[in-house]
Amino acid sequence: MKKKFIAIIALALVLVLGLAACGGAKLTMGTGGTGGTYYQFGAILGQYVEKNAGVGCVAVSTDGSKANIQGIDAGDYQLGTVQSDVMAYAWNGTNTFAETGKVASFRVIGGLYAEAVQLITMDPAIKSVSDLKGKAVSIGAPGSGVYFNAIDVLSAAGLTENDISAQYQSFNDSVESLKDGKIAAAFIVAGAPTPAVAELMVTAGAYLVPIDGDIAAKIMSSCPYYTAYTIPANTYEGQTEDVTTITVKATLIVSADTDEDTVYEITKAIFDNIDAITVDHAKGAELSIENATSGMTAPFHAGAARYYAEKGVTVPVE
Repeated sequence: MKKKFIAIIALALVLVLGLAACGGAKLTMGTGGTGGTYYQFGAILGQYVEKNAGVGCVAVSTDGSKANIQGIDAGDYQLGTVQSDVMAYAWNGTNTFAETGKVASFRVIGGLYAEAVQLITMDPAIKSVSDLKGKAVSIGAPGSGVYFNAIDVLSAAGLTENDISAQYQSFNDSVESLKDGKIAAAFIVAGAPTPAVAELMVTAGAYLVPIDGDIAAKIMSSCPYYTAYTIPANTYEGQTEDVTTITVKATLIVSADTDEDTVYEITKAIFDNIDAITVDHAKGAELSIENATSGMTAPFHAGAARYYAEKGVTVPVE
């Protein structure tokens, strides 16, 4: 009888431990608007983390980079996708983080893919950035990464916010305003192809305006987190030629408080499964150890650094 009782207790413990393992840690990943690449790609990364890292991971729609950094700082999110430039602002306490100051509660897991600065319009009179003068243009939500990207582009073209009818709209609002003819153009910063931009190309006859030449050169010389980028022809329906622009890098960050082993497993779950992720989303093709570890303006989490060290790459930690 005693042996039977012990066996029952042992079985109960196994069941309890099994349930605990299934429940595991639950991580929330801040992404972006549902029409953007952050949300769709973030959801796929979350699936691979959940399947391979032994932790639950759910991607949630947010207002993007700044909101994700603030969410991690507040403890609402444990992971977040952010623009590399906004990450630099947060870490250094500049631009959109100038008033609130430096945020040091996050660490880098790795760079993911290029985020093209896409200037989209349906106005045939707009062929260059200079043609935005006097037009109603969405330059992103106040203090957003898109806002600062737009200001950089406008400044390089010799324009200010006062030279346009500036509209401070979120990603989704910009798309709707373009559809309704309330604005002439919008800056949208996201991995191309961007679903919402693709829809505009098909249904509204929109097209991309290049950001190149002297304008791009001025931006890249003053801001090291920008690089030149080409959106290949046929990325969008009706886009018959390459479009040259500039890009920042989509980056995955994590709360600094997350334990090293968990972050190691998250990093491994992503970068050991690049081929499979690419099947699920085209942006997976840009995942690589080199892309993950280059051009970062904040320190890496020790767990991610351990994974990259196994691949022969040393990254800064703090």
